[in-house]
Amino acid sequence: MSSLFNIRSLNDSDVSMVTYWARNEGFSPGLGDVAIYKNTDKQGLWIGCLDDLPIGCIAGVKYNSLYGFIGLFIVDETYRGNGYGVKLWSHVINNLLNVCCLGIEAAPERISDYQKWGFRFSSKTTRWVIEVDGIASIDHVHSNLNNEYSLLEGNNIPRNIIQNYDANKEFTPRPHFISDWISHKSGTVLAIVNNKGLCVGFSRIRPCLFRNGNGYRIGPLVADTPLLAAVLIKSLLIKYPGRTLIDSPGLNPYVNELLKSLGFKPLSHTVRMYKGKQPSISMNQIYGLACLELG
Repeated sequence: MSSLFNIRSLNDSDVSMVTYWARNEGFSPGLGDVAIYKNTDKQGLWIGCLDDLPIGCIAGVKYNSLYGFIGLFIVDETYRGNGYGVKLWSHVINNLLNVCCLGIEAAPERISDYQKWGFRFSSKTTRWVIEVDGIASIDHVHSNLNNEYSLLEGNNIPRNIIQNYDANKEFTPRPHFISDWISHKSGTVLAIVNNKGLCVGFSRIRPCLFRNGNGYRIGPLVADTPLLAAVLIKSLLIKYPGRTLIDSPGLNPYVNELLKSLGFKPLSHTVRMYKGKQPSISMNQIYGLACLELG
């Protein structure tokens, strides 16, 4: 008897499986990332099943009526070539029909596939990597901050200043997502605050899962200037020596030079594509994306 393919919402019990798939695909998921995705839009993460057996997943997160994002699109390798991926994709597209703009990070070899669905090229997103042996391999950074700024960590960061700062940088404010992201126990959050008590930059580093071994990912990384972004990056790398990734948006004209100057090397890239009117907000202060799965 043939198995019945069906699509249901992602449950808590699916998180470890989806994390395993993402790791196996080379997505390098951060610890706890998938659970945060689930909380961002409780109707936006889907599991494809053969009868009761999960074989694939996809995220189609609706931030509001203006913007949604599709990612985490995986079919277990054993079950590829049977049309299950198309069914997952069609399900999410239909679920987001009334959203004005949809975004996606496309693997280069899939660009033509997404163009057939109305997605258009926007920019190149680069994944950068650095290997840090320890504190001796990173310049001391606190001297780069003058008396106008303070570098704060974790619970010492005043409540809501990061959310307010992030809301001014995003096309669609994401207070629920950013709250979950910066309050997660995995990793460290740093913020730079000026003498008026306003946030002028913040970032988070978290452990992540490579195909082979473990490392770290920095993101989001948002700062008013390249110098402030550099202070955040160096301060995080000092705390977590090892292999670290950053995904940078191609629409920031300063980020490539900055990351090269700090010793990062390009590892791979994806392509940001949009269906509908592309968000018009500037990316000049976005140096690292929180993740590629939720835009």
